[in-house]
Amino acid sequence: MLESLKQAGRSAGHELTRAWGSLSDGWHELLSRSSGALTHFVHRKDAAGDSGVEPGALATLPRWSLLAGEIEETQKDVLVRVEMPGMEKEDCEISIRGNTLYLSGEKHFEREAHDSDYHVMERAYGAFQRVFPLPHAVDASRAEASYKNGVLMVRLPKAKAEEARVIPVS
Repeated sequence: MLESLKQAGRSAGHELTRAWGSLSDGWHELLSRSSGALTHFVHRKDAAGDSGVEPGALATLPRWSLLAGEIEETQKDVLVRVEMPGMEKEDCEISIRGNTLYLSGEKHFEREAHDSDYHVMERAYGAFQRVFPLPHAVDASRAEASYKNGVLMVRLPKAKAEEARVIPVS
């Protein structure tokens, strides 16, 4: 009996070590690959003073969520894709200053039934901003954006490189 308890203890310890290792690996993956995607959402009331959320519930809504993105460079373009589930294309604004793309917008809280209780709330709502440093100078005047299946795609044609010139010293 004592030997089987020792065996069970070793087995449980091994399983706990494996679980901790998986959790640790997942956490490191999240931090290394997605730290920029962790986006702060600011809860605010609309012009009528209503956020669409019961007064006490604002404090319980998450303020951070992932807006996962990727930047791809081709010979002609820089492509930026950002996952924005639950949003409409009218809910976001894109601007480019220098070699930086700024994405801002708002994810609105919508509730179908008001006589219910949430047991899990992992989705964040509110205003947000993401900043994407671009790997190459782009021609913002020729930029194009599209939104499909919850993914925003911004195509930024690369700017032509300035030719080097010799400046005489006088």
